[in-house]
Parts: sequence; structure tokens; C-alpha cells
Amino acid sequence: MKKHDVVILHGTGGSPEGNWFPWLKKQLESAGYNVYIPRLPTPEGQSVENWNKALNEQVPPISKNTILIGHSCGATFLLHILEALKEPITQSIFVSGFIDKLGNDFFDNLNETFVSNEFNWGTIKKNAGKITLFHGDYDPYIPMSAAKKLAEKLDTPLTIIPNGGHLNAEFGYTEFPQILEMLMTID
Repeated sequence: MKKHDVVILHGTGGSPEGNWFPWLKKQLESAGYNVYIPRLPTPEGQSVENWNKALNEQVPPISKNTILIGHSCGATFLLHILEALKEPITQSIFVSGFIDKLGNDFFDNLNETFVSNEFNWGTIKKNAGKITLFHGDYDPYIPMSAAKKLAEKLDTPLTIIPNGGHLNAEFGYTEFPQILEMLMTID
């Protein structure tokens, strides 16, 4: 049986080489998954339109065998992808996600096109497959209220990781065993 395609989406100021992304890619590839981490333009040229263009150039078409993982603004971008799909995917994993402005002018300007429209939550939930949300407590960039709002809109429980911060390398997250463990149990 064909293993799933996994697409990992970094956030604002991120890259395929950052955080836990290379570790997870290596672990999943050794288990037979196809893993893609597109390089999304940030901070210069950061917009939903430019990220969609980069995604389409670097990742095979998203299908029912796809698992999407988004971190920070990548999680918000994941909502846009799900909203545009014609068929459901296998699984969606949101890490440190948000759907509104964050009250930080620098990030709010960069993230403007990602949060400027109301999402079609019915379509997103229909296309998302199994939904999982992770958020670190004491995240200095994405307040807990933003994570709870995303969980409410997706009608999904929120998994809070103690001492997780922004769940990035800055907070010691160069590995993410919870995601790996979850994906290793998929048929």
C-alpha cells in the first residue's frame, strides 16, 4: 500500500530547515512516507497568493492520501488550502495556529492576507480529515485565546503542551515526538 504524502508548512520567518521539520521529515521518510517541506516566501513577498504559488511549484497535487501539518502562520495557511480542496485529505495537524490578528504590528502586517477573510468552516472541516491541534502554554507569539478560538471553529479538542512556548527551536522543539507517534499509527 502506498504511504501517505506529508506536507509540512513553516510559518512567518520560517524555513524547511528550521524547528522540528527536518527531524520529522527524516523520521517519516525512513518509515516510507513521502515528505515535502516547501520553501514559502517570508518575510518578503509573504501572502496567501505567493504561498499557494510556492506550494504548487514544490509539492505534488494534494489528494485523499495527503497529511498536512502547519506551524504558526503555516497552520493558518493550511486553512486556506483546505477551503480550496475538492476532496477530503487524510489528516490535518495544526501547531500554534491562529485565525485573527495577533496584536503585534510586525506580524499582523505580514499575516494580513492570511486572516483578512472569514473562513468557510464547513468546507474546511469536511476536507480536513482527522484534525489535531497542538499549542504550547506560554506561547509569546500566539495567545492561548487564539488557539482556543481555532479549536472552537474546528470543533476539535486542543492539546496543550506544558512548557511548549511556540513549539519551535527557540523553545527546544527540534523534535516533535507526539506528531511522529500519531502518524506512525495511520494505516
